[in-house]
Amino acid sequence: MKIKDLKDMESSRPFISSRSEEAIYKNAIHYVGFCFDGTVSFRPGSRFGPDALRDASFGLETYSSYLDKDLEDLSLIDIGNLPIYPSNWLKTNTYFHEMTKDLNLIKDHIKFITFGGEHSISYGPIRLYLDQYKDLVIIHLDAHADLRDGYLGEKYSHASIIRRVADHMSDQNELIQYGIRSGLKSEFEWMKKNKTISESLDHLLTKVKNLPDDRPIYLTLDLDYFDPAFLPGTGTPEAGGEDFHSFIRLIKILSQKNFVGADVVELAPMLDASGNSNAFASKVVREITLALK
Repeated sequence: MKIKDLKDMESSRPFISSRSEEAIYKNAIHYVGFCFDGTVSFRPGSRFGPDALRDASFGLETYSSYLDKDLEDLSLIDIGNLPIYPSNWLKTNTYFHEMTKDLNLIKDHIKFITFGGEHSISYGPIRLYLDQYKDLVIIHLDAHADLRDGYLGEKYSHASIIRRVADHMSDQNELIQYGIRSGLKSEFEWMKKNKTISESLDHLLTKVKNLPDDRPIYLTLDLDYFDPAFLPGTGTPEAGGEDFHSFIRLIKILSQKNFVGADVVELAPMLDASGNSNAFASKVVREITLALK
């Protein structure tokens, strides 16, 4: 289906094994970049993340030995980057809403992986999925709780994205959080009160494994979830994070579930001159893509 105004989106080299298109297709996984970091409160640069992910992907094999699957066997579309208004998060998010409002993700088997950008960009994609999957489970992997009711005068800050998402959740939805190791005392109290926080990797994996196989699952992944020893190229690094192999344990479970969409945010490529963070993040995207089928 041709989407009006997609021609206005910025073009870039597509993620490996995907084709660059100005349309959204049935029975396909779509990459879209959201190059915004206007509410960042520490180290900027995640607006360059989407294209860094794409460029680094060309150092990858398309085959994953972890999942025994190959990107070349999938229908992958890269629709480029959304037009960006650097000081106006709402305008770009509204553009995303207008672009996707007439889609039927379930009927037409349409899936999205959104590249950030800072974590505030996840609001639009998650709202889309909440609107269409009434019993959606959201898995939030992050170093930070992101549950403040606004930060530095910005209601839709990267530090409040999960609180804004929670505003739209119903009793039919579930939020599962893991990796959180930084936040206000009140944020940790909220997570404990609402029973969203997983206290260990095994706890997380058991929770996800026990979800009904047909229950739709969306993953929002802030790359500072990983320990900065492995991925230093992110705006707000926090010691004590997870490694790649623990992530693969989750991905193997998701690949057997009704995994419907994801976003990957907070890659700031210039903060890691080695380029290792870009390569790490691209491999993460490959595994997420293959788990989506």
